[in-house]
Amino acid sequence: MSIAAKYYPNEPEQPVVKVTQIPGPESKKAIESLGKVFDSRPVYFVADYEKSNGNYIADVDGNVYLDLYAQIASIALGYNNPALIEAAKSPEMIRAIVERPALGNFPGKDLEGILKNLLKVAPKGQDHIWSGLSGADANELAFKAAFMWYQGQKRGYNTAWTAEENESTMKNQAPGSPDLAVISFKRAFHGRLFASASVTASKPVHKIDLPSFKWPKAEFPAYKYPLEANAEYNKAEDARCLEIVENIIKTWQVPVAALIIEPVQSEGGDNHASAEFFQGLRDVTLKHGVVFIVDEVQTGVGATGSFWAHEHFNITPPPDLVTFSKKFQSAGYWFHNPEFIPAAPYRQFNTWCGDPARMILAGAIAKEIVDNDLVSKAKEVGDYLYGKLEELQAKYPRHLQNLRGKGRATFIAWDLESAEKRNEFLYRLKQNGVNCGGCAEVSVRLRPTLTFEKKHVDIFVSVVAKVLADFV
Repeated sequence: MSIAAKYYPNEPEQPVVKVTQIPGPESKKAIESLGKVFDSRPVYFVADYEKSNGNYIADVDGNVYLDLYAQIASIALGYNNPALIEAAKSPEMIRAIVERPALGNFPGKDLEGILKNLLKVAPKGQDHIWSGLSGADANELAFKAAFMWYQGQKRGYNTAWTAEENESTMKNQAPGSPDLAVISFKRAFHGRLFASASVTASKPVHKIDLPSFKWPKAEFPAYKYPLEANAEYNKAEDARCLEIVENIIKTWQVPVAALIIEPVQSEGGDNHASAEFFQGLRDVTLKHGVVFIVDEVQTGVGATGSFWAHEHFNITPPPDLVTFSKKFQSAGYWFHNPEFIPAAPYRQFNTWCGDPARMILAGAIAKEIVDNDLVSKAKEVGDYLYGKLEELQAKYPRHLQNLRGKGRATFIAWDLESAEKRNEFLYRLKQNGVNCGGCAEVSVRLRPTLTFEKKHVDIFVSVVAKVLADFV
C-alpha cells in the first residue's frame, strides 16, 4: 500500500474545479469580511480545511486543488494526517497547550523526552537544540548565540563582564554593545524581523521602511543550466563568490561574527550551489573565526532527498548552527559546541523558550517520516518528476528555462521568460486545479508534501502540459 493510500484512503483522485474565477464568489465574500479585522489582501483563496485531504486543498467555492505549495512549504505530511491528529489528542499535547509552560523556569517533567525525540533526527554532527517560535525567530536566536560566542572567544568563555561593558550596553554603546556584522547573500531570505530582515535581500517588500543593521551581502553563485554542460563556468563562479566572501570578512568596517546561508535560496529564486562552494564557505569561516549558520527553515525535513538539505554537501566539520522551522511545525536551532550555551543564564532566554505543543508535533512528524522512509520515497518521486519536466522542457523551452533541482527530490524550480508570464502561468494552474507557488520574479517552485507520489506527478504534469499547450 502506498503511503498516500495508507494515510488518505479518501483522498480525491483528481482535482475538482467548480469555479474558474479565482478567488471565487464565496472566497471573495469571505476575503471582504475578513478584511474588516485582518489584512486579507495577500489571500489567494479561502481554504476549507475540513474538506482538504492528503495532497489536496479545498476552498470555500468547492474547488479542490492538487497542492504543490503546501502552506508555503510548511506541511510535511498532507492535510488531516491521521497520525498527527492522534498526536494532537494526546494528554501530553493537552498539557502543553493548556498550561503553556515557561520552559526556561518551569519545564515540565516530559520536556527532556520531547527534546530527545527531536534530536533523533538532528543534522549529522549536531547534538544540542534550542527552541524558538518561528523561522525568523530561529535565525535571530542563532545570531544572538553567534554574537555571544564570538565575544566570549575574545573575552574568555567564563570571564566576567567589565564595569565598562555593563554600563555601556545600557546606552546601546560599545564595548558592551559591540559593532559586529553578519554576512549573508544577495537574493537571500531569512525572515521579516529586524535582524533577520537585515540579512534578507530577495524583495524590497520584505524590509522597506524598517531600520536595518548595515551588514554586508556577498554574491551567491549564479549557475548556468544544465549543470553538466556548464561545469567549468559554474566552478569558476564558485571561486569568484568565495573570493568575495573572504574579501568582505577581511575588509568590512566592523568584525564579521557570523555567516548565514540557505542550502537552496528559496524565496530568492530557488538558487542552488555546489558541495564545493559550501565546503569552501566552511573553510573560510574556520580560517577567520566566523560562526557558520545554515538556514534550513524551508529546505529542511526531507524535501530535498535528505532530512536536512546541507547533508548533501558533507560539510566538514559540521556547521556551527543549523536553524529550522516550517515542515517541522516547530522552530529553533541545532548546535554541537557547548560553548554556544552562554556562560551566564538568562542570556538566551524568553518567557516560553519555544512551544512544547509544536515540539510534540515535530516529534510526531519526524517519527512518521522515519518509520515510513519518506525521505527516500521523496527522492524517488522527485527523480520521476524531474524526468517528466525535462521532457516538457524539450517541448516548451521558452516556458521551462533553467530547470533545476536535479537530485534534490521534489525541491524543483524553473523560470519563465517574464514575471507577467510566470504569474499568468500560476493562475492558469489554479484554474485547472493545481495550487503552485512562485519565487523571485520569474521562477516557479514546487513544494509538495512528503506524501506526494507518482500518481500525483502524473496529474500535475498533465495539467502543466495542458496549460503550456495554449500558453502564448
